[in-house]
Amino acid sequence: MSAEASSRPDKVIIIGGGVIGLSIAWRLAVRGVDVILFEAGRCGTGASHAAAGMLAACAEVEPGEEQLLFLNRASQALWPDFARELEAASGLAVDLRTEGTLVCAFSADDQARLWHHLALQERLGLPVSWLDAAEVRRREPFLSPGIVGGLWSPEDHQVDNRKLAAALHVAARRAGAAIHEDSPVESVIVEDGRARGVVARGRRIDADVVILAAGAWSRRIAGLPRAALPPVRPVKGQLVALQMDPAAPVLSHVTWVPGAYLVPRRDGRLIIGATVEEKGFDTRMTAGGLLALLDAAWRALPVVEELPIAETWAGLRPGSRDDAPILGPGELAGLVYATGHHRNGILLTPVTAAVVADHVLNGRLADVARPFTLARFQARADAPSEVSS
Repeated sequence: MSAEASSRPDKVIIIGGGVIGLSIAWRLAVRGVDVILFEAGRCGTGASHAAAGMLAACAEVEPGEEQLLFLNRASQALWPDFARELEAASGLAVDLRTEGTLVCAFSADDQARLWHHLALQERLGLPVSWLDAAEVRRREPFLSPGIVGGLWSPEDHQVDNRKLAAALHVAARRAGAAIHEDSPVESVIVEDGRARGVVARGRRIDADVVILAAGAWSRRIAGLPRAALPPVRPVKGQLVALQMDPAAPVLSHVTWVPGAYLVPRRDGRLIIGATVEEKGFDTRMTAGGLLALLDAAWRALPVVEELPIAETWAGLRPGSRDDAPILGPGELAGLVYATGHHRNGILLTPVTAAVVADHVLNGRLADVARPFTLARFQARADAPSEVSS
């Protein structure tokens, strides 16, 4: 049976200062909880900094991910009000842009693949449609003349993830959360079968609840019994940003092309991403990764060859065993999970903050989050294996 809170906690410790940890800190602090957040480095400089900020619940849906789609769409619906509330609380813009997303085809094979994907999206009732080549180029005239059409996803938007992290940091502090940067948690204190606090900077800090929101590093936190360690691994992604003229950008929509996605920012940056690599905690850029991204972008948007490179970087997505988040309680009382978001961390920030904060405060987990507890992995491990006769 899951260990759920029986009463409102007075003090909560959060491990991890990315957008997930910061958003939960903000939501809890606003509701009067004494929140202490520990971040090993600087807040918002991990996966939250490396992301592209796409809110692509419809474009990125995959077969077999129906439950994740429900969670993604629930969070997508929260984004407009979440952004407005956060901007008011922090005084900082997060640049939520609502132009929608294009997914482009440049060959008959691309088109067949996208039509197959469109059939899945339509079966799931998603608001998507097919555009012919002329209509795609009307919206994005600098795309290659070889384009044959594309999917139009009007409800898949974007936010500036770096501005989001900065705004959450300010909002959480203003609400009263104590945020300690450059303060790695050395271990979680477990006594009598319950998480009682953490050790940080050589000092014990007690709390009623500990929230594990350390992203790709969540499995590396010491002190937890093996059964309480979430199956989260780092998934490397390399990205590059080119510099457009902000007054005359060569791309206006989030645009997926074969081999890459392109995300235009209001400051003129054009973000191109991202590789998906199982390389452990290696965040070095590689020639092959950069070449693959630039080649994919150039084939779809030839004008990029004239744009200067503004930045290159790599980040580590926190990928769970099934690439879906781990939310809510586990078997260890006093420990709550908010990790494993993989490619959907920015998209899922509003719903994660809401369901985790509500669970901490009232002991219940929202129905939309119930499929994503740690228990699903234990259930699979306990299932009898099939033996062929």
